[in-house]
Amino acid sequence: MQCLTCSHFCAPLEGKRGKCGVRENVEGKLFALNYGKLIASNIDPIEKKPLFHFLPGTFSYSISTVGCNLACDFCQNWDISQSPKPKNPIIGEDVKAETVVKEALRTGCQSISYTYTEPTIFLEFALDTMKIAKKKGLFNVWVSNGFMSPQTLKLVIPYLDAVNVDLKSFSEKFYEKVCKARLEPVLENLKELYKKKVHLEVTTLIIPTLNDSKENLQNIARFIKKELSPEVPWHISRFFPAYRLSDLPPTDVKKIHQAYEIGKKEGLKFVYAGNIPGDSIDGITTESTYCPKCGKLVAGRAGFEIYNLNLDKKGRCKYCKTDLNIFTPHNPRS
Repeated sequence: MQCLTCSHFCAPLEGKRGKCGVRENVEGKLFALNYGKLIASNIDPIEKKPLFHFLPGTFSYSISTVGCNLACDFCQNWDISQSPKPKNPIIGEDVKAETVVKEALRTGCQSISYTYTEPTIFLEFALDTMKIAKKKGLFNVWVSNGFMSPQTLKLVIPYLDAVNVDLKSFSEKFYEKVCKARLEPVLENLKELYKKKVHLEVTTLIIPTLNDSKENLQNIARFIKKELSPEVPWHISRFFPAYRLSDLPPTDVKKIHQAYEIGKKEGLKFVYAGNIPGDSIDGITTESTYCPKCGKLVAGRAGFEIYNLNLDKKGRCKYCKTDLNIFTPHNPRS
């Protein structure tokens, strides 16, 4: 028996679980032990995902179960992502997919985000929820490590409207040592998501001494531009000590600025600095959106708050009508 949900393709023996900690071989059948067991359900600004070019200024009903198919040494949510491993109890509140959709609608959210841990590991519940959400006019968002299998990607793409994928490094060694995974499936999934016209944004958490080299940052920026598009937003985020990397210092802001400049120099139109509220470079706020053609502010941001949203109904710059790859309810994806 083999699990086809993510790119580990685990084959757990009788009574054992896969690397995610939530799928178990029970008498020759694979069970998703976390189905409908939500460990978190919150109303978040869509900017928290982070998604800056998808439904700006709206709220997203965000859900998660325990478990993760990766084991990153720097995980910010390790207490829920790693808690079921290797064979600990699966905690969470039993919730139906229909209930999630009803709550999203009741609270005025325009989307449902599958987030906090990796949505791939609660695929069955996510997919059931996504199908209902689509019928009710809600958008579906994944915040993902991108390590799902091609089979999983094929299942979710018809119902997936937007995704933010963590491209943690451009080093295979980094993925193997620090995340207990592989880089290549993530790159292939990124290309497939873009090819299938799912709204895509990429995030890289910059960790001192581990993935902050100029070469690594250039490789990521070049991949986004050449294999995806220069219009795909790149979020570069500041690391703070966590989990197994509590001995490392926070990322130097100068290193974040270097990454920001690298992204711009390599030709990316939209680069954003995260985890540095109020940050700016030469008067340019690094978490705000500026039109790459006329240079005017089209979406100002302060943390998760948004101001000066200068877009027309098609998501273009209000001043010069340049397409900004911003998805609004008036600008549905074709």
